Amino acid sequence: MSILEKSQSIRNHELTSEENLETFIKGIEKDNSAIRAFVELKVDEAREKAKEIDDKIKNGQKVGKLAGMVVGIKSNINVEDFHITAASPTLKTYLGSYDATVTRRIKAEDGIIIGMTNMDEFAAGSSTETSCFGHTDNPAAPGRIPGGSSGGSAAAIAAGMCDLALGSDTGGSIRNPASHCGVMGFKPTYGAVSRQGLLDLAMSFDQIGPFATDASGIALMMEVIAGEDRRECTTIDWKVPEFTSSSTDPENALKGMKLGVVKEFFHVSDEAIVNIIEDRINQMQEAGAEVVELSFDHLKLCLPTYYLINYVEFFSATRKYDGRKYGERIEEVCGEEVLRRIQMGSYISQKEFSGKYYKKALQARSLIRREITRLLKDVDVLVGPTVPKLPHKLGTSLEPMEMYAYDILTVIANLAGIPAASTPAGDVKGVPVGMQFQAKPLDDEKILQLMAAQERLD
Repeated sequence: MSILEKSQSIRNHELTSEENLETFIKGIEKDNSAIRAFVELKVDEAREKAKEIDDKIKNGQKVGKLAGMVVGIKSNINVEDFHITAASPTLKTYLGSYDATVTRRIKAEDGIIIGMTNMDEFAAGSSTETSCFGHTDNPAAPGRIPGGSSGGSAAAIAAGMCDLALGSDTGGSIRNPASHCGVMGFKPTYGAVSRQGLLDLAMSFDQIGPFATDASGIALMMEVIAGEDRRECTTIDWKVPEFTSSSTDPENALKGMKLGVVKEFFHVSDEAIVNIIEDRINQMQEAGAEVVELSFDHLKLCLPTYYLINYVEFFSATRKYDGRKYGERIEEVCGEEVLRRIQMGSYISQKEFSGKYYKKALQARSLIRREITRLLKDVDVLVGPTVPKLPHKLGTSLEPMEMYAYDILTVIANLAGIPAASTPAGDVKGVPVGMQFQAKPLDDEKILQLMAAQERLD
């Protein structure tokens, strides 16, 4: 049963919200202590909400789009009365006093928020090993990282602990764990979803987006969370598509679709991953898609550009964590990677270095954005691997640049502000591999259509 079919089943009272919730509670009780997908749960409140929804349905009252759907929220997105920790000792005791815009919209549509998911500390990582609550294991490949920084959300979906989950994506933090855990993850166009109530990592990159097991789940959540928010200056006033219609009618989505295949994306990826993605592209061609070979000469520029801007924006964002109003002073309690980024950001922000590094990075970003716009001009989407290598085993010691290398194919969408998603493409000896779609700004619906079409190829 797809997420959309399950949603309809709950509305028809063939399945109750309470039954749906209890199935997930059992799974959480059985597996969460080992996987650590969730770091905080509110089971009693979730049960009350499920009963309230069932009573509404019984009485013929109108219910929201997410009625009975069980949702996990990444721990850097505000949910009132939950601890919003960003998985850091800095905020371990901080209790959310308000709902982020996306949270309000989920609640308004009768979604059942069961808990907060694990993540890399302050979203600064690609493995979910830096959390102060301990690492998250990968349910799809036990003993390996689930990816990051939204690893808890991806793992919760992969382990069957909730219907839907939210993550944040700064340089791949939704798509990377979606790929590693064998689920779907979607990064919307920058500004398509409100960032109000999200704890910044790098404000010019950050986007909130959904995880699900299928395209209909991504579509359903996007219909709820997307749209202008007058309280958040980066949001776009746009007509949110009926994403669920796109996900339920994928029959002809591939016919005539132009797929841009960038050879450099394959050159930096492991051979086993390349073989899987090439097989998928061949299947898409057989289903009617047209493949256009492209070249992108600035791939090596993307990671340094992304991280230089990231460091500066993260340093700026963390100045409020000074221990005066709430929490601890960040530099005194944070982990190694967070401290590295603060120190690098502080250094680059100094007047004498700003022009040498930060301003040049902004110029490089403009160049990358222009080049990506050029590549997308005559194709519908760019198609390739999500992550260039398989997830490493938990506890493996990596140098910072080895960890950053996971992001080489995902930072591009954040630098360019375009929508991107990861969808399962296959596996290497049981370890999942994701395929990434990237499209023009506000062509989010086109990506959803392709994700749905991909499911039909399985």
